[in-house]
Amino acid sequence: MAAAALRGRQWRESRAFGRAVRLLQRLEEQCGDPRLASSPPSLRDLLPRTAQLLREVAHARQAGGGGGPEGPGGAMDFLVVYLANLEAKSRQVAALLPPRGRKTANDELFREGSRLRRQLAKLTLIFSHMCAELGALFPEGKYCGHTYQLTEVPAHTFWRDHCGARCVLPWAEFEPLLCLCHPVEPGCTTLALRSTIDLTCSGHVSMFEFDIFTRLFQPWPTLLKNWQLLAVNHPGYMAFLTYDEVRARLQTYRDKPGSYVFRPSCTRPGQWAIGFVSSDGNILQTIPLNKPLFQALLEGQKEGFYLYPDGKNHNPDLTELCQMKPHQHVHVSEEQLQLYWAMDSTFELCKICAESNKDVKVEPCGHLLCSRCLAAWQRSDSQTCPFCRCKIKGQEAVIIHELKASAAAEDSEDSNGNEGGLQQVTPSTLPLPPRLDLPPESPRSKYQLKVKLLKGNSPPSAPEGPTKAW
Repeated sequence: MAAAALRGRQWRESRAFGRAVRLLQRLEEQCGDPRLASSPPSLRDLLPRTAQLLREVAHARQAGGGGGPEGPGGAMDFLVVYLANLEAKSRQVAALLPPRGRKTANDELFREGSRLRRQLAKLTLIFSHMCAELGALFPEGKYCGHTYQLTEVPAHTFWRDHCGARCVLPWAEFEPLLCLCHPVEPGCTTLALRSTIDLTCSGHVSMFEFDIFTRLFQPWPTLLKNWQLLAVNHPGYMAFLTYDEVRARLQTYRDKPGSYVFRPSCTRPGQWAIGFVSSDGNILQTIPLNKPLFQALLEGQKEGFYLYPDGKNHNPDLTELCQMKPHQHVHVSEEQLQLYWAMDSTFELCKICAESNKDVKVEPCGHLLCSRCLAAWQRSDSQTCPFCRCKIKGQEAVIIHELKASAAAEDSEDSNGNEGGLQQVTPSTLPLPPRLDLPPESPRSKYQLKVKLLKGNSPPSAPEGPTKAW
């Protein structure tokens, strides 16, 4: 009986996958009008990519006999919600595009600022989020929702403590859980919060969507305050805008340098894209890498880049978000120090350049290096950790201090008594050192090292120049 039920479920799931892929293929045929070719995200790229991801998931689940944990909120529940939402959004897009066999569409669809054009752009962004979500929770087709790691450690702890192994749950169930940590007023504020977190507009919240939200509006202690100041009250915030639409919006302010808007990046989930009018009247767009948005906006304001949000003269004051939080202390074990000394090196020395001290921690893998090497690495267009190739989702500035073991113990007691109970991270959470050949350094065997994490305290940098489409 159980075997028959399993076969029936697999048959229904296989049919649902096949129906979704065929629907995407028909939709791709409707995108034949050359005017639909645009900067990313583009439906003509997203549709075949999503179809391929669905095939990989279907194949992996068939090969694994259903594959992955199937408890509440697991792989099967996620796919039921995902496929239903995909079908609904596909039909909405199909209604806007010309029917198959007809090569031209309603001219209104291609007129800047028209209602149909705006609807299509929003649906394209939703497809972009859905494609990224499926790839994140089913890498190479295999479900990883029960092991998915949110980038922000407090956000990950919150999800696992309150949602367990589930990777998706209805908004009506998620919202009161979030309010346990971050209370929100019912009514319009709650509706606005839902529209921000629920990127795929499915009525549910996945781990991927919550990961994106907490990365965009970090740091965690003031998460909803950051969201209200940056998304609800800030005139520069633009939701569901594409690269081309930002350029079109800023055209109005070409004669007002310093005008700017910001939006979630189309192609780099969890990061912001800021568009602004430069001093020579050019419209540029940049992604501030791995730093809170308020910090990037404040730094840009000091440099004269971000002065007039959406062309308006009043620039909101974000300095209240810059208040430093108590430092987090990480103590390095004697065992780990011995590993470095055996390499004739020291813990604090950057293992890439072997010249500067480590001053930045890569998230989520936790590897440490100097900010100069990280910047050079990322300028080479690499978004993965240079040590473990884990995707870089964030960074934290660090300062490494030396102190004797007895002093470390005293400092730990003092921090617990006077700094509000600072979180202690066990040595096992620190990555093992990379084995590289380095010039000899003098070991300091009687010292223990302490790493202070300075939340959101990376050095200021001016916005980048013209960039590719995001």
